[in-house]
Amino acid sequence: MNIDAQFYKDEGYLLVKGVFSPQEVKEMQEAVERIIAKAARSKFDHNSAWQGEYLPQDELKKLVLKGFHDVHYQEAAFTRVLTNPNMIEVLTQLIGPNVQLHHSKMLVKPPEKGAAFPMHQDQPYFPHANHTMLAASVHLDDADEENGCLRVIPGTHKQGPLPHVGSHYLNHKEYPISMGTPCPAQAGDVLFFNYLTIHGSDVNRSSRPRRNVLFQFRDPSDPPVENVHVNWGQGLMVAGENPVYREYKPEYQLR
Repeated sequence: MNIDAQFYKDEGYLLVKGVFSPQEVKEMQEAVERIIAKAARSKFDHNSAWQGEYLPQDELKKLVLKGFHDVHYQEAAFTRVLTNPNMIEVLTQLIGPNVQLHHSKMLVKPPEKGAAFPMHQDQPYFPHANHTMLAASVHLDDADEENGCLRVIPGTHKQGPLPHVGSHYLNHKEYPISMGTPCPAQAGDVLFFNYLTIHGSDVNRSSRPRRNVLFQFRDPSDPPVENVHVNWGQGLMVAGENPVYREYKPEYQLR
């Protein structure tokens, strides 16, 4: 694998080819389909398409974005991602010797109606003091501009946190999706990007799905500045050690 840590430091993102084998990709694809099927039979199924104002409502209703959090609670294939030697090799070069999971989620754009995701930083969702947080977007399908591959604006992680509309998205007139640099990838590739790097993706206009599973990682010494986006089981160490011992006893309500 080619791991250009300096490019990540300078540009705020890095595409690493061939992190996962075809067999591992197949296992994750099947796991995603099972999660979607299980969710459809439950009361927790929902459409995560952005409810913004830049698309007409009649067009917006046709778009779909399936997004479910903490997929490693649902399928062991995604737990294996967290201990994959290739992933750990990259993460320890980009974050450091100590790497902690924050959360996981899947994002599925179905053929011909997969919704766009406007340009944004991830930082407003879960702000941290030292900005070590990064996303590892695992590609389960070949992705290109036709099926809504991820786009990034290189170097924007150096601008720090930016004001977002409703704390979630940048002004789409100032930061249109077309401004982003496309990051085409093949199944098994992983796009790593800092949570301050501006990114988004366009509509899937192809006859192919675009399935990604995204993992957010951080240095365990980088504390959150707000008690938001807390989930059950958060804080799993995937490399190194947690330098501070504490007992994790959050208060949760099961629903």
